[in-house]
Amino acid sequence: MGRTSDARQRLMDAAYKLIWEYSYGAVTIDAICERAEVKKGSFYYFFDSKSDLAAAAVDAAWGQRKKILEEMFQPEFAPLDRIRKYIDFVAQKQLEEYEASGQIWGCPIFTLGSEIYRQDEKIRAKVYEILTCLTGYFESAIRDAMAEGEMKGGDPAVKARALFNYFEGVLTHARIENNPEPIRTLTADAMAQLEARMAATTA
Repeated sequence: MGRTSDARQRLMDAAYKLIWEYSYGAVTIDAICERAEVKKGSFYYFFDSKSDLAAAAVDAAWGQRKKILEEMFQPEFAPLDRIRKYIDFVAQKQLEEYEASGQIWGCPIFTLGSEIYRQDEKIRAKVYEILTCLTGYFESAIRDAMAEGEMKGGDPAVKARALFNYFEGVLTHARIENNPEPIRTLTADAMAQLEARMAATTA
């Protein structure tokens, strides 16, 4: 089986990256095994299907991302700074990938969900769970910002969904165009969409 101790993780890493780079439908088990340097027979030791692998890979990647979110969205940080910090983080990662590969990859979870939503309920449900959780982080920060007078009033859930839709829309558009420019201004533009204002600003 080769490096048995980390073969499962390498399969998940390879699947996640290949699906992100191409698409779920375009990526074969053979390609995943080749990228992971794992024999195909070993693949079936860990996973019953490509669907099972993709769901596990997405779940593992989300576990890593959630740790970052939990760090950035700690309540001691100013509410709007939590959002800015996370969007800056995502934008920087996108630009680093662009510098390395010449490609804007967009959001891997959103891209997968858009492709697979009618084909695989297990993956669709996992993607929906993740994206709902991400929106929840935005909502909690927006709610705190309103309470502290840093944002205009309104429904925090509605504002969070609007922010999420704008955020994911820019990432997707930039992927389609393979254009880094929208990513460079993503944070400023997203915050403008929230109609943010500092508490000290007077009307």
